[in-house]
Amino acid sequence: MRREAEKGRYTSAWHQKAKEIKERSNYLCAVCLDNRILTYDGLEVHHIVKIADRPELLLEDSNLICLCVQHHKQADRGCISPDYLMRLARLRDTPPDR
Repeated sequence: MRREAEKGRYTSAWHQKAKEIKERSNYLCAVCLDNRILTYDGLEVHHIVKIADRPELLLEDSNLICLCVQHHKQADRGCISPDYLMRLARLRDTPPDR
């Protein structure tokens, strides 16, 4: 199952989606930004719910968040709560006037 899920990361659809998520995040790490730090370098797009567990969420905006390398590693190790990351992803997708 994991190998099948990993294949999705190397498609043009995934690369386009990752680009969209970074653009909508203004090329900033969401966790750093929540801590009032602007981090533009080394950005990656993280799957909040692992695609090995839920491959259907591969390209789902609500399951994707822009993180710096450090926070991506922490999220992968479970050091950053998925609930917290989901909240940040929702904030990214909420218009400012709401």
